[in-house]
Amino acid sequence: MDSSGQDINLNSPNKGLLSDSMTDVPVDTAVAAQTPAVEGLTEAEEEELRAELAKVEEEIVTLRQVLAAKERHCAELKRKLGLSALEGLKQNLSRSWHDVQVSNAYKKTQETLSQAGQKTSAALSTVGSAISRKLGDMRNSATFKSFEDRVGTIKSKVVGGRENGSDNLASPTGSGAKPLPDHTPF
Repeated sequence: MDSSGQDINLNSPNKGLLSDSMTDVPVDTAVAAQTPAVEGLTEAEEEELRAELAKVEEEIVTLRQVLAAKERHCAELKRKLGLSALEGLKQNLSRSWHDVQVSNAYKKTQETLSQAGQKTSAALSTVGSAISRKLGDMRNSATFKSFEDRVGTIKSKVVGGRENGSDNLASPTGSGAKPLPDHTPF
């Protein structure tokens, strides 16, 4: 629809003549005349207020018609430019996301999470170092050395007996020809 021929001047005598399917609920002047006036208003004041109300309602109808014409014109321009509703939605989302990213709340949250991540990383590093140090201390303790020596002695008796040819233990594979591989646990 060509909107260049439409008059959108609110002071024009042609206002309200736009062909539009929008409907408005008009004020029924007969019903309005039957409603009792507010106490303290003279008949002249009441008549003046009713005239002003009618004028404001007429302006509202005109503004709705103008807005509808502008929306149609906007839709026509978008169609001519090849902009679709999906493209507009993508632009709106992109703009909204940008607005969120530059907001103070987002920046404060991002800074707080960054600091929390750094503190968590430092804490986990400290815990890992402490565990490593404790395991090293445990390995150097007398109890662990004693346990390690006993396991080594048992291992040498079991493996050493096979190597000397006095293998009295049955092989788990059922064959006495292949010795088990040497897996040193420590």
